[in-house]
Amino acid sequence: MTSTAATGGVTGKTVIDDTVVSKVAGIAAREVNGVHSLGNGAARAIGALRDAIGQRDFGQGVKVEVGEKQVAADIVIVAEYPVALQQVADGVRAGVARALEQIVGMEVAEVNVTVQDVFIPGDDDDKDDEKKEARVA
Repeated sequence: MTSTAATGGVTGKTVIDDTVVSKVAGIAAREVNGVHSLGNGAARAIGALRDAIGQRDFGQGVKVEVGEKQVAADIVIVAEYPVALQQVADGVRAGVARALEQIVGMEVAEVNVTVQDVFIPGDDDDKDDEKKEARVA
C-alpha cells in the first residue's frame, strides 16, 4: 500500500509492505475466541519450530492481496472444540476487517475464512496408546 500525505506542510510517501498487512490480519485473527491456531498442518509444524527459536510468524495462515485502495485476505484457522464454527469464522472476519481498516487504513474488499481443522484438547496425547493391550498376538 502506498499513500502520500501532508502533515505540517511536509509531504512524503508511505509504503506499507504486504507482509505487514499479513501480520496485522494474523494477529487480529488469533485474538478471536475459539481460534486455536492459523495455517494448515505443514505451516503449523514450521510455525512450532519458529516459535521454539523465538521467531514467531504472525502472518502464518494468512494470504493477502493488496491493491491501491482495497485489501482482500484469505485466512486458514484451526478452531477449538466445541465452538460454533460459523460464529468463530464471523468473528475472524469482523476482527480482521476492523484491524485492516483501523491499523492499515485500507478498505476491506473481503475476508475469506477456511476452517482447516478442529483442535480437541487431549487428542494429541499418545499415553492412551501405550496403555492399550495388543489386539493380536
